[in-house]
Amino acid sequence: MAEAHQAVAFQFTVTPEGIDLQLSHQALTEIYLSGLRSWKKKLIRLKNGVITGVYPASPSSWLFVVIAILATMYMRSDPSMGLIAKIQEHLPVSQSLSAQCQTVVSAVLFSTLLWFSLIFTMRMCLKQLLSYHHWMFEQRGKMSNTTKVWVALVRIFSGRQPLLYSYQGSLPNQPVPAVKDTVKRYLESVRPLMTPDEFERMTSLATQFESSLGNRLQWYLKLKALWASNYVSDWWEEYIYLRGRSPIMVNSNYYGMDFLYVTPTPIQAARAGNTLHAFLMYRRKLNREELKPWLLMSSVPCCSYQFERMFDSCRIPGTITDTVQHWQDSDYVAVYHRGRYFRLRMYSSSRPLSPREIESQLQRILDDPSPPSLGEEKLGALTAGDRIPWAKARKEYFSLGVNKRSLDCIEKAAFFVTLDDDEQGMMGEDPAASLDRYAKSLLHGKCYDRWFDKSFSVVIYKNGKIGLNAEHSWADAPVVAHLWEYVLATDSFQLGYNEEGHCKGEVDASLPRPQRLSWDITPECQEQISQSLAVAQALADDVDFHVFSFRDFGKGRIKKCRISPDAYIQLALQLAYYRDRGMFCLTYEASMTRLFREGRTETVRSCSNESCAFIKALEGGEGVEVCRRLLRQASEKHQNLYKHAMTGAGIDRHLFCLYVVSKYLGVDSPFLKEVLSEPWHLSTSQTPVQQVELFDMVNHPEYISCGGGFGPVADDGYGVSYIIMGENMMNFHISCKHSCPQTSSHKYGGQIRQALLDMLQLLCPDQREPSRTDQSQTKKDL
Repeated sequence: MAEAHQAVAFQFTVTPEGIDLQLSHQALTEIYLSGLRSWKKKLIRLKNGVITGVYPASPSSWLFVVIAILATMYMRSDPSMGLIAKIQEHLPVSQSLSAQCQTVVSAVLFSTLLWFSLIFTMRMCLKQLLSYHHWMFEQRGKMSNTTKVWVALVRIFSGRQPLLYSYQGSLPNQPVPAVKDTVKRYLESVRPLMTPDEFERMTSLATQFESSLGNRLQWYLKLKALWASNYVSDWWEEYIYLRGRSPIMVNSNYYGMDFLYVTPTPIQAARAGNTLHAFLMYRRKLNREELKPWLLMSSVPCCSYQFERMFDSCRIPGTITDTVQHWQDSDYVAVYHRGRYFRLRMYSSSRPLSPREIESQLQRILDDPSPPSLGEEKLGALTAGDRIPWAKARKEYFSLGVNKRSLDCIEKAAFFVTLDDDEQGMMGEDPAASLDRYAKSLLHGKCYDRWFDKSFSVVIYKNGKIGLNAEHSWADAPVVAHLWEYVLATDSFQLGYNEEGHCKGEVDASLPRPQRLSWDITPECQEQISQSLAVAQALADDVDFHVFSFRDFGKGRIKKCRISPDAYIQLALQLAYYRDRGMFCLTYEASMTRLFREGRTETVRSCSNESCAFIKALEGGEGVEVCRRLLRQASEKHQNLYKHAMTGAGIDRHLFCLYVVSKYLGVDSPFLKEVLSEPWHLSTSQTPVQQVELFDMVNHPEYISCGGGFGPVADDGYGVSYIIMGENMMNFHISCKHSCPQTSSHKYGGQIRQALLDMLQLLCPDQREPSRTDQSQTKKDL
């Protein structure tokens, strides 16, 4: 193959006249430029490591301290109180230096020690300041004097122009709640879901646990909290994600959608060119740590460690547990098209390919008429099926030779790209149904045309629509959403397209063609691929998905009613579930704990005594004033639960870690066992819009993403993801299973619409009637 020959820097043959050496100037140039690029990145990392290491000070502040100390000594003053003289006495080179030089060296050493001490002090002060969370519980718009002073001190000790990871060393560790407090909150959360007898039994188990085994387990947990960066995150990643032996497709992976109403270009290769180039731009910013840290109230930093494994990462299957492998700076992506795998280099002469060059390279793949090799087309099904068969197949069939080289190429790629032959998006005579198909395609595709183990896979459809499927263990959805927002905005508002819909720029005609990966798939391996595909296909076919955009009102109208938009939506989901199933259920809402170092998520148990009281009153025909009062109480309770979860006072992560400790110690706890076996029939999550400045919701309201979603957590439950876009739109992604006769995504979607409207009518009786479109859609779903 031509590309293989171009990759060889030199060739030699032995002849009777001697050795005939043939050098390839182009290949040597590429090797030199590639090495140069690698060294530049190492220097950037070194520089950023120094800047982050001394933060909140700056490297230049060292010079200021040295000059200040030398200046005071010049004025016949000793700021060290004799320490400089002590250092001078113990200098190992004191005999070879003059007395003046010895004094200067000693002063510089003292200044450096003083500088490091100041940095350590500032970090500890900032860490203590960031442990204060009372500001979160204050009424919006009414900041106490204590909080005002605290904000000022945080800004003083935070330094200037922080890099992405600058705050990592100053973030507090996640606190371990008291067993007594966690048990009390747990019993309060399950009270509305149990009969009096069931609650009495659970109270007895909880009391017994609290007074005996709980304290012993808590001791070990506190010991871990003192030693580890975070007492939850490593166990959460391992036991919740990596040790799961069922398919990660649908059960763990999640997706993100394109713009809802706009497709910037209908040309598949062109849209891919801009999209992939935008990913490279983001990775460059990430490697240089130029991304801004996420700040709450413009002052309170959140942990950024999850960004570290965004690119060049892959989940590796194992028989007992999987692992997440991370490599450095892959210069290519793996591409799948019509059953074939390609290696596409994204750099040339140490520079990233332009969008037009990427488009040209991808068009070569699209135009390639070669058929897939035997067993290649559905190879990706191994990543979609059960984990143990995939781990065994990987060890048996992909540990040597050409299969290992090709598999390494996929796993070590920057990310995975699928050029899909289908057309997706909101289109045709039934836009709602097409949106549902779009969601299912992103969630599982054909079960073999995604590489579900990669940190994320980009899907480019034939009509120019795009999407993303992300593996969950390495990071949570807000981190991937941050990347996705940047890519969508950069594609449309920064890179753009020419009049014909192609990427802008010129093409280097000397670029080597994308490299086709080779495979040697045995009949036994093909059989395992077929078995994994059957498992994955059955799982995918069982998914019932519904996506809809609620446009009758948005957070702007909800805020005017003086209520939290998230609390409003959560109460609507509770009301809709009660109307759908005639009962309340254990409800999961994901909350972040990134206020702490290496924090990930905590559970907000949204179904509370207050929310149940409101729903019972509304459905029981109570008066408007009573229902309105109960609704506001339920909203305040939900906000309080959410704030407690964010500040480390949640329920479920603490109980989970206590359970892990009990398993390590080999002791059984009936209380913990029962708590962790309770099913989440309603699992919910909000996708926050983090980079509002990238989008113009007023002048370009059509450029909005539909958000993303995930599969159902319980076989007889619902998964609901929602995103609040601008002031007047909310998008919902609802999943459940066809195999459960009690659930229907469309029916539940109709109930959510109706609940949103009914609650607004309750809060604001003067609210206009819903549009005919929403009314007809609600009736259709119900």
